[in-house]
Amino acid sequence: MIYFDNAATTFPKPVLTREAAGAAFTRYGANPGRGGHTMAIETAQMVYRAREGVARLLHFDKPENVVFTLNCTQGINQAVKGVLRMGDHVVISSLEHNAVYRPLEALRRAGMITLDIAPVDTECPENTVRAFEACMTPKTRLVCCIHGSNVFGTLQPAERLCALAHEHGALFLLDAAQTAGLVDIDMSGALPADFVCLACHKGLYAPTALGALVVGTDTPICTLLEGGSGSLSLEAEMPPFLPDRLEAGTVNTTGIAGLLGGLQFLRRQPRLYENEMTLTHFLFDRLARIPDVILYRRPALPVFSFGIRDMTGEAVADALARRGFALRGGFHCSPLAHRAMGTIETGTARVSLGAFNTMPQVQALLRAVDTVRRTGQ
Repeated sequence: MIYFDNAATTFPKPVLTREAAGAAFTRYGANPGRGGHTMAIETAQMVYRAREGVARLLHFDKPENVVFTLNCTQGINQAVKGVLRMGDHVVISSLEHNAVYRPLEALRRAGMITLDIAPVDTECPENTVRAFEACMTPKTRLVCCIHGSNVFGTLQPAERLCALAHEHGALFLLDAAQTAGLVDIDMSGALPADFVCLACHKGLYAPTALGALVVGTDTPICTLLEGGSGSLSLEAEMPPFLPDRLEAGTVNTTGIAGLLGGLQFLRRQPRLYENEMTLTHFLFDRLARIPDVILYRRPALPVFSFGIRDMTGEAVADALARRGFALRGGFHCSPLAHRAMGTIETGTARVSLGAFNTMPQVQALLRAVDTVRRTGQ
């Protein structure tokens, strides 16, 4: 199998990730923050090093504000449900993943918030910023933006949208599921987001079932879960300080240990983004030469969608799977993006590259796509 589904989760994981995760079974087997014995202390120190690594990646100086979650979706839910109040207004983009859209739509249906969707112009960032500005009201509490589309690989003008939110006294949440580890995010400089949500198992090459919510605001946050925190155990309420306040129960020490390996792998790959984009643009440009192949926007990330005339996205992905290629077909948990791009009827086939894809694999995919479009199966 040739794997082109890295936007869902990167695969294979680097040797450094696998070795680091394995240490959780031999060295870091205790429960961090739940004991004073040597192994518990060493495990807690390992978890803190991972917080420091994530903070360093984002140019952020508060590692204690790196909250580990089950996934990026839980981090987003924690942020939006932790700060929104009755009567608040929220603005999101027309390319949002369901991880943002569904929790906010649930709050809207419950009568708690009002919600506006700002249309993204993938070819003109100015128009996107103007669309967000047109949606802002005195009640706008939160602006959410997917940094990079998980379907079409386009980048949003996140720095300017963050500045816009703050100008209006609103909080800004960045969904960095597709960009963290590839695109520079400077929380202490150009992009001082109040919340950055990460899918560690994607661009950070950690194991699955691990995300992170990085909190850049002093705004009080209500809890999504309550339980043991390893601190202030005699109190009936969760601790008031991070990360303990938002980390109820035992964290995923195996995944966090693996994250340390993934971060080490990234530090050894300074040209990872450039290398992945070289392959991505080669693939995109060669697909454009194949008759009956439909392309949408030239990507700024190593992920994009395509179609074949008279075939649904799922049919294309299924046909390629039978030939040994792993892509994802359908709607990619992003109905807003498909509606915005006019692909809501057919869906698309999504190809997403990672650190271990090669030029021969890309060329093999091109031949397979040409075969599928000629045979229709």
